[in-house]
Amino acid sequence: MAVVEENGSRGEAAAVTVTVTGSRTVAPAKNRCTLATFDLPYITFYYNQKLLLYRAAPDSFSFFPDAVARMTASLADALRVFFPLAGRIRQDADGALSVEGDEGAEVFEAEAMGVSVDDLAGGDCGETIMQDLVPYTGVMNLEGLRRPLLAVQFTKLVDGLAVGCAFNHAVLDGTSTWHFMTSWAELCRGAGHPSLPPVHDRSLARSVRVRLELPASAEAHEKTDPNGPKKALVARVFSFPEATVGRIKAAANAALPPGAKPFSTFQSLAAHIWRAVSRARGLGPADITAFAVFADCRGRLDPPLPPAYFGNLIQAVFTGVPAGMLLGGPPELAAGLLQKAIDEHDAAAVTRRLEEYEAAPKLFHYSDAGPNCVAVGSSPRFKVYDVDFGFGRPERVRSGGNNRFDGMVYLYPGRGGDGAIDVELALQPEPMEKLHKDADFLLLI
Repeated sequence: MAVVEENGSRGEAAAVTVTVTGSRTVAPAKNRCTLATFDLPYITFYYNQKLLLYRAAPDSFSFFPDAVARMTASLADALRVFFPLAGRIRQDADGALSVEGDEGAEVFEAEAMGVSVDDLAGGDCGETIMQDLVPYTGVMNLEGLRRPLLAVQFTKLVDGLAVGCAFNHAVLDGTSTWHFMTSWAELCRGAGHPSLPPVHDRSLARSVRVRLELPASAEAHEKTDPNGPKKALVARVFSFPEATVGRIKAAANAALPPGAKPFSTFQSLAAHIWRAVSRARGLGPADITAFAVFADCRGRLDPPLPPAYFGNLIQAVFTGVPAGMLLGGPPELAAGLLQKAIDEHDAAAVTRRLEEYEAAPKLFHYSDAGPNCVAVGSSPRFKVYDVDFGFGRPERVRSGGNNRFDGMVYLYPGRGGDGAIDVELALQPEPMEKLHKDADFLLLI
């Protein structure tokens, strides 16, 4: 055998002995991400529910099984990319929460006998059937320690398909929810990969580990609510055409002095809703009413984070005023309060809020917002009608019953993409009845 001798020359010498000193199997690292401070306040919220309604061709007898097969296969592909949704929440010995594993999502199939797309697409769709179309109603996010972080239900309708999704809100916010949905639809249409890959590094947002003392169950947590059990609510969808949205915005901006920063469509419409709900509630002049905006902080951080950041990156921004001032003043007063609160929530304000939470972690209740609150938890900028799985755009997108409290608002773009906005609102029955008859709110005249 030719070997290298000590002097570096080649020649004949005794064979070199090679001894294996150890062996191991190398596998890919398990998917794991530590939940950031932005995520933690939502652990005692409930799974975020969305319902998308699709119409089938009249003569498509195999539509439902074919669609479910395609969507289920592409869901597996989507979960490989958006892997936190395939895991479970874990709490380590220090009380910090993370998402680990790849156990997967839960998928249900159902049939709604005699129910059509139009039955469900109206603004007055009954809450009972809504609960049957979207999974995990009444399931708190802390249940992610024991059950999937994503559940999907495919329901066969007379003339189409209802897709109900429940997302663990401690894992993602609205921006990430619709990022996932549009990406899943892309994969279902045959794309090899999502056009916008998610960014999973949550240390970009915050790397502080926070210890949480979790309740034993949702029931145990709700019993600690100082304001008692939830009240019965009614949910309705009010559709505002583009022209009406334009009138609301013009009214808010009409009296602004030259050079003043104009109010956005969101600020104008939010002020319009806030004032109308306060009228419907019959608030006294001295009653304080608050408005909360769940603001996306991706662009507020320094440096800003990309839109593809996958997780929660929202904070509730509050402003309050006596009802007499809100209702006695002009529309620009309410819009100005919202604009000021939103503009002041900069990188420094975001960081202060995170530091306050880390110093004194809290498990929230809905009632913490106060009895006369209006809160917006969605955005008309979300491209909810772009979720096309290959058989057309959804006919209607709605929210499920979870995370609804008195005054909760979800804003969706109109299906036509023409600037119309759908306002999905939950109120107690009597104020809702008054709002339904409020011509100043509906702008029907």
